[in-house]
Amino acid sequence: MRVVIAGAGKVGRSIAQELLSNGHEVLLMDKDPALTLPDVVPGAHVLLADACEISSLDEADLTSCQVVVAATGDDKVNLVISLLAKTEYGVPRVVARVNHPKNEWMFDESWGVDVAVSTPRIISALVEEAVAVGDLVRLFSFRQGEANLVELTLPADSDVVGRRVGDIAFPVDTALVTILRHTHVITPTPDDTLEVGDELLFVSAPDQEGALQELLAP
Repeated sequence: MRVVIAGAGKVGRSIAQELLSNGHEVLLMDKDPALTLPDVVPGAHVLLADACEISSLDEADLTSCQVVVAATGDDKVNLVISLLAKTEYGVPRVVARVNHPKNEWMFDESWGVDVAVSTPRIISALVEEAVAVGDLVRLFSFRQGEANLVELTLPADSDVVGRRVGDIAFPVDTALVTILRHTHVITPTPDDTLEVGDELLFVSAPDQEGALQELLAP
């Protein structure tokens, strides 16, 4: 897979290193000469250019890449890059970094963003996930599919404790992805029985989250 990353700061370089270790081809773009030295990320291609300019994106050959990551430290820049990647080059997957949570509402399909990543939101979700029992916690949003990855730890008074997965009528547009039990990751089958303390991970449509909460821990 070919990935173009706009923004060669710490975040962009870290993403590039991870993708390279997984065998992907990576191009790092930045307008700062100090961040686009040939060895800034060993194995990555580098391009000294402004990713907000069409000529720069032409030079990066966005039409041949499968993913664009807008990873600069400026939300306005990330939105412009995302919009150009999607509308001008038809990039299948656009991932954008959200630097300031107050701007997160803009990072959606209208700006070409398929997945918006907000570090403060992820950290707060992980904090909630670690301590909350009986509360539905949104871990991640899949913008393109209009679905969320959500988690709930079953409390002792949940009506579904002791019931088989196959006997539970989960809300529509909701899928139980996995059960985390102690140190085990369980791929759910209809015969699995839910226990107190199980961490349940679902992919759910946003408008079904209330019904899911009511079912698991009213």
